[in-house]
Amino acid sequence: MSETNKNQGRRKPKETTSIPDIGKIQPQARELEEAILGALMLEKDAYSLVSDILKPESFYETIHQTIYRAIVNLAVRQAPVDMLTVVEQLKKDGELEMVGGPVYIAQLTDKVASAAHIEFHARIIAQKYLARELISFSSNVTNKAFDETTDVDDLMQEAESKLFEISQGNVKKDVTQINPVIKEALQLLEIAANRPEGLSGLQTGFTPLDKITSGWQNSDLVIIAARPAMGKTAFVLSMAKNMAVSYNYPVALFSLEMSNVQLVNRLIVNTCEIPGEKIKNGQLLPYEWEQLDFKIKELYDAPLFIDDTPSLSVFELRTKARRLVREHGIKLIIIDYLQLMNASGMNYGSREQEVSMISRSLKGLAKELNIPIIALSQLNRGVEGRAGAEGKRPQLSDLRESGAIEQDADMVCFIHRPEYYKILEDDKGNSLIGLAEIIIAKHRNGATGDVLLRFKSEFARFQNLDDDYNFGAGQRFSSKINSSVPDNGFQPAQGGGNDFVPF
Repeated sequence: MSETNKNQGRRKPKETTSIPDIGKIQPQARELEEAILGALMLEKDAYSLVSDILKPESFYETIHQTIYRAIVNLAVRQAPVDMLTVVEQLKKDGELEMVGGPVYIAQLTDKVASAAHIEFHARIIAQKYLARELISFSSNVTNKAFDETTDVDDLMQEAESKLFEISQGNVKKDVTQINPVIKEALQLLEIAANRPEGLSGLQTGFTPLDKITSGWQNSDLVIIAARPAMGKTAFVLSMAKNMAVSYNYPVALFSLEMSNVQLVNRLIVNTCEIPGEKIKNGQLLPYEWEQLDFKIKELYDAPLFIDDTPSLSVFELRTKARRLVREHGIKLIIIDYLQLMNASGMNYGSREQEVSMISRSLKGLAKELNIPIIALSQLNRGVEGRAGAEGKRPQLSDLRESGAIEQDADMVCFIHRPEYYKILEDDKGNSLIGLAEIIIAKHRNGATGDVLLRFKSEFARFQNLDDDYNFGAGQRFSSKINSSVPDNGFQPAQGGGNDFVPF
């Protein structure tokens, strides 16, 4: 058998046909885009149905973006929108031929009979656009993640910022008819009426403050501001302890200035009435160890959550706050303090613009989570430059770095301790030693006024004027301890006095 015959007798192997990978087509709905544009030119009221759903870039086809932009220009001027006016607008803009001329505009109106389903179609187009945005966003993040020169922390901040921007730009809340809102308001009123204290919000444990505010209200942004050393951190720690221990409200505290151990030490000082320097050096007397063992039990298992991330960004806060509300049912968020936050991932022309963005984001977060958010804030030096007792009282204009803080806040409270400025008596001769004023300078949904509290500097604690802080339920220590303890419950530590300066 010849070599030729052998080859002829063999079956040739079947050649494999290679199908090229054409990739994925981006989410789009060309026919729906044509139907929407045609409907907009057929019925005069159609634009009002889609104006808050669609924007020009929502359309996938460039020519459809151009046509919709012409329709928007007509609608904004309250001019009629039809085939002829759209053609004239495009001609005026020099874009008529680019979109296919009058013939293509006429074809759009031929492809739809009415605007009956235009709103439903518009929402589909909006969803397709959102999907394209997410694809572009994720692709960009993936490429940067593969780049070895990219800082991963910066990329995470940028990614969170962009994702937040996409969600804010595309998620809209529907309008609510008033009836269900009235029903909800009446339910809240009934709940408040059934409470013995008659409060509609969260109790702080400071009775006169609760009377003015009716408690901290859901979705409110509360700014508590003061000059350094007035006791901002001491105030919110006293309040957080009251709310978590006495009322069992889950509270989250974000501290950008102090570590979690420092904060807990401050809470121990506050709760156990042991001076701060003794907690630091551990030189406690026997009765003070007994005080510590007895009172620290209050703090165990308290629903108090502490985060000491330095230079926290608003985007990190949003992520953590959502998780805390979802997993632990957080009722109140405290931030110490606002000016130490940042808005990384975005560029700002000035620090004032960045602080404005932060305050707006905090208000938006309070509304989204439907819980009160309390942010501490520094005051500028204007207070120090004013003369007289009245001049030392803080004003709204003293808020540091941004007027947006005053604008965005539902309530602005100042902490003022006349004793700090060596003002020891008021104009009637009453002693101001150990007193602190909580000045409610702005209250969007209620009254303004001043609240007097007692401030014990050696224990970094604020309390009601008539509170006799004791170990509760009539319980007392042994006679040896009681013999050395004054009426307030404990013997002041040596070297304590008023040397403990609150933050």
